[in-house]
Formats: sequence, structure tokens, C-alpha cells
Amino acid sequence: MTARFKAFFRHPARLVPLIFLGAITVAALLLMLPVAHADGEPTSVTDAFFTATSAVSVTGLAVVDTPGHWSGFGQFVILLGCQIGGLGIMTSAVLVGLLVSKKLGLRTKLRTRMEISQALSLGDVRAVLVRTVAFSFLVEAAVALALAIRFSAYGMGAASSVWNGVFHSVSSFNSAGFALFADSFVGYATDPWIAVPLCVATILGGLGMPVVFEMTRRRWGRRQWSVHTKLTLAGTAILLVGGWAAFLVFEWTNPATFGQWPWYDKLAPAFFQSAMVRGGGFNSVDIGTMREDSLLGSIILMFIGGGSASTAGGIKVTTFFVLLLVIWAEVRGEPDVTVFRRRISPAVMREALTVALVYVACNALGVFLLQRFEPQVELTAIMFEVTSAFATVGQSTGITFDLSEPSKWLLALAMYTGRVGPVLFAASLALRTRHRLYRYPETRPLVG
Repeated sequence: MTARFKAFFRHPARLVPLIFLGAITVAALLLMLPVAHADGEPTSVTDAFFTATSAVSVTGLAVVDTPGHWSGFGQFVILLGCQIGGLGIMTSAVLVGLLVSKKLGLRTKLRTRMEISQALSLGDVRAVLVRTVAFSFLVEAAVALALAIRFSAYGMGAASSVWNGVFHSVSSFNSAGFALFADSFVGYATDPWIAVPLCVATILGGLGMPVVFEMTRRRWGRRQWSVHTKLTLAGTAILLVGGWAAFLVFEWTNPATFGQWPWYDKLAPAFFQSAMVRGGGFNSVDIGTMREDSLLGSIILMFIGGGSASTAGGIKVTTFFVLLLVIWAEVRGEPDVTVFRRRISPAVMREALTVALVYVACNALGVFLLQRFEPQVELTAIMFEVTSAFATVGQSTGITFDLSEPSKWLLALAMYTGRVGPVLFAASLALRTRHRLYRYPETRPLVG
């Protein structure tokens, strides 16, 4: 019985969710302590678990005012949860991937190694862990310093500037979205000295450690990178620039958002929203006042998310662009799906399609249930909230504070599932890869 018990919990598909659930439980218990809240009112079990789940899953949705409700101790617990959650998901994603590669067949591993040359192997475990932690702390320290200097220019004391710099640096790099300002960064919307460091931290955290590891291990240059790295970098650039242009067009004349500023002050908030909507979670304009076009565009970008094994959520950049390449090849009548002079494996295409459809199904179910719980809320706001939870983004149109108890638990489950689900789901798909010695006759049912 003991051996079976240990074997049961040794499997990554069971161990990783339990570790994250344990971290959430500990954080929730700490947030329920009297020393954790500052306004004199106790924190309910629902609010504590929701906040803990949001922190450890690095989402950022909040049902209480973060700077007003939580004391310094409570804010530190949230910060620690964001740091543990961010590092945990990056390292666990890489390590689960390494465990998966160890269990794949020799032929599959050889094909993979030919594709990515000197990519990650089981001998790189220590290097991956050390480089992940070192890279995270280095970026967070640099951004914290830049933010602290800028906050001090606004008249904050030294201690307050440092604390705000550290908190928001950790929150941005880990795509957590928690802010110590009641309106997030609306008060600093046109300040590039605050917007740029936060965007840089969010973008770097959203690339994923496999990309960062490869970029720092090899000689700089696109010819030295794998297809995964090229696709992630190119896709991230396209989504950033595309989102930037879309938000500028949609909100240019909106007096509640960009319309209140001259043209040169609209650039930073538009880029900030484009960078944050795929994982960062901060906002420099009131999301609830954005136009319908912008909200729908934000939902699409949240659904796509960031890079694989990153702190960002969503179906991932590579998944989305693999599906686009499949559509493009089918429209052109090409027999193979190719990118960067490489042919994409049919197994990868099936995995991308499966991940995307499962995400669509989960979001649809979440929207249906939340609409049943909150019939008075508009459908667009519900879609935005559910997608933000499943994609672990953290932006909200402002309905989170007024949600009922069942809705809070539903979103907490969505945040937890959206954080640990993709890693384990992708691992299970890879582990189920097998080769049959026979094939059935081919058929072509009508499509469309």
C-alpha cells in the first residue's frame, strides 16, 4: 500500500496540482489571520481562498480592494504567493516537459533533437532551475529599481517607493496583475517611465523559460534558434504591435479612455494595454469604459496568451500560430504545414487543435454558468471575466467585487484550472503518443 501510495503521488499529473493546491491553502489560511487585513473587518473564507488562488495562479483578479483591505503582512503574503506561483509554473512546466521527453520513444526523441539541436535534456535540470531563478530575480530587481526611482519622483518616501517597486516588479514579471493602487495604474497612464519597465517585465515573463534558456545559451541570431523560439518571438511581436494598433484605433476618440489625451500621450496606454492583456493584468485605463470592439479584441488576446512554460496563460502563442499555419496551408492546398523551412508534425497540429478546442469548451461552460449565477450582468462583461480567469490575466470590467459566492468559487476554479491545466494537459497528450503497427482504410467525410 505504501509503495502504491508513493507511486500515485510521484506522477507529475497528480503531484503538480496538489502542490499548487497546498500553496493556495496555506496562503488562504495566512490571509484569514487578523494580522493580514487592515480595515478591521475579518476576511471571509471565500474571499481568502479567491485571493490566494488569484495570487498563486498569478492571475490578479480581486474581490476586495488590495491596498485598502490587506495590511502589510497580507500584501506580503500575496506577493509571496505570486513569486512562488510564477517560479513554480515555469519550473514545473519545464521539468514536466523533460519527464515527458524521457518517456517518449527513441525515434521521437531523435527527431526532436534534430529539430532543436542542443535544446533541453535531462542533464540540464539543474541549469534550467538555476537559470530560471537567476533570470527571474535579475529582471525583478532591475524593474524594481527603475520603479522605485520613479515613484520617489512622485513624492513617495524611500520605504514606500522601494516596497511599491518590489511589489509591482514581482507582480508584473510573474503576470500576476496585483497592484497597490486602487485603480491599478490609471493614475500613471501617460508616464512611460512606469509603463515601459512594467511592460518589459511582463513581456519577458511571458516568453517562457525554454525561449529564454535557448536565447542565453546559444549565439545570438535567428539561425541559431529552434522553430519554437522563432515562432514565439515572431508571434509575440505580431500580437504586441497588432494589439497596440487595434487599441489606438478603437479607443482614439473615446473620451473615457484615450480621447482625453493629445495624440502623443495615447501611445503609451495603448501599448500598455496590448502588453498587459495577454498576461500582465495591470490596466492604465478603466476597462469598464472601453468600447465593445476593444473588449472583444482583449478577449481574443487573453485567449491566445503568452509563450509556453511562461507566467502568462491562454492557449499559448505557438498553439495559435500553428493553427493559423494549418489554415493557411489548407487554403493554399499545400500537402505540408511548414514554417521557417521546417515541416510541422501532424501530432503537433492535433495537439494544438485539441488544446484550443478544450479551452473553447471550458470558456463556454464558464460563461454559461456565470451568466446563470449573475443574470443581471451583460454578456460581454461575463465573457471578459471568464476569459480573464481561465487565461490567468486578471483584468476585469469591474464586476468582480459584486459577484455572488458561487460566482467567486467558479472563477477561483477557473483560475486554478487555467494555471495548472495546460501544463498537465500538454504532458498527457505527449505521454499518450504511440505508434500502431496497422492503419485503417482512409475515408473522407464531407466537411463544411
